[in-house]
Amino acid sequence: MKFTTDYLTFERDKGAQRANYGIPSSAYLHIPFCRRRCYYCDFPVFVVGDRKNGDNSGTIVQYVEVLCQEIQKTPNKGASLNTVFFGGGTPSLLSVRQLTTILETLDSQFGIAAEAEISIEIDPGTFTLEQLRGYVAAGVNRVSLGSQAFQDELLQACGRSHSVADIFASVEIIPAAGIVNFSLDLISGLPHQTASEWEASLRAAVAISPTHLSSYDLIIEPVTAFGRYFQAGEQPLPADETAAQMYRLAREILTGSGYEHYEISNYARPGYQCRHNRVYWENRPYYGLGMGAASYVDGVRWTRPRKTQEYYEWVRSISPIDSQDDADSTIKQNFPLSENEVLLETLMLGLRLAEGLSLSDLANKFGQKTVEKIWQSLQPYSRQGWVEIVASDGAIPDGIASLHTTLNQGELLPLSGNLRLSDPEGFLFSNTILATLFNKLEENITLLRSGAQGQSA
Repeated sequence: MKFTTDYLTFERDKGAQRANYGIPSSAYLHIPFCRRRCYYCDFPVFVVGDRKNGDNSGTIVQYVEVLCQEIQKTPNKGASLNTVFFGGGTPSLLSVRQLTTILETLDSQFGIAAEAEISIEIDPGTFTLEQLRGYVAAGVNRVSLGSQAFQDELLQACGRSHSVADIFASVEIIPAAGIVNFSLDLISGLPHQTASEWEASLRAAVAISPTHLSSYDLIIEPVTAFGRYFQAGEQPLPADETAAQMYRLAREILTGSGYEHYEISNYARPGYQCRHNRVYWENRPYYGLGMGAASYVDGVRWTRPRKTQEYYEWVRSISPIDSQDDADSTIKQNFPLSENEVLLETLMLGLRLAEGLSLSDLANKFGQKTVEKIWQSLQPYSRQGWVEIVASDGAIPDGIASLHTTLNQGELLPLSGNLRLSDPEGFLFSNTILATLFNKLEENITLLRSGAQGQSA
């Protein structure tokens, strides 16, 4: 059965479908080792305690060997890597030789572009100047320091293995190693955290003057220690309104200090946005490698096993693959995306960006009527000032007389400008906005499918 709707075209040519997803030119590598598990963390990690870094840790040695095997067995889709991101876990527990081996294997399998952004997450107290210089010599040109807070009691309450003194020691090492592109992470909404403590952390971060800052709101995951101890919105966690005020304060202080608020949780000096993370937010394909890592290749999202031995067994079970058709039979936990799922993901990810989504791009990919349905579904939030359509310079594009009026019968939405969430209120209520939008779109898709099936019965 083949049918079309205003939203989707079902059952397309397989080769044409793959061509539309693009070729991956980014790779994420998961390094799962940590000195200890933070109380808010639900990532797949392996705790190694305070044992010495690097080659003397047999566990890390074995993991690097298996990870390189996976890289070598992953089909090259035809593009060199423009971004590489080592996440974790604590990738700075890798020795220089281990990191170099991984990068050399990536370059051999895919090729790494000369101007590629190569990022690594590092934790205070887990690296030396000599080690960081070795990373730079291997190709690393961007680091992300997991600071989280500038109060020792809050760091201890989170289960972090470092102190505030370790943070300041680390930020002395980073520029000494020749790294200019330097990001610093903070978390708001921590247990017992006050608004004044959050402000102090923000101002301490600004005084350090990294080129990039990530400001995350704590999420309580059920499988974590915090998930067992606390309920979201209840003491000792800050109240919802306090958490919202912390978000507004971060925006005020960081934008007032010259940082661009370019994504819900991320700020950057001009020219220093994270190129790798934009791949995710723009819903572009990427390789994911390592335990628990997720890939998005040929329109399929899939994750590797989250437990170490299961991951090792999985890598050993697969053979080198020359085509995705062969790869389909080896992929476990795969999630082929339908076109409406691609639409919803595009909206969910793209609306995280300050510039939002191009209306003309949405129309070209999903159809003019789809864009109109999206805009109609968002009318209540447009009237509240949480959603807006703007030109690239922030002005209202010509042809949109009022952003607060639903389209009349037969009227077309001008496809100039971008659809975006306002900052900060639209960002603050993004979950509410997206939930409403998804529900409305799913209702329309269900109705369209039902009608098409009835006609073809």
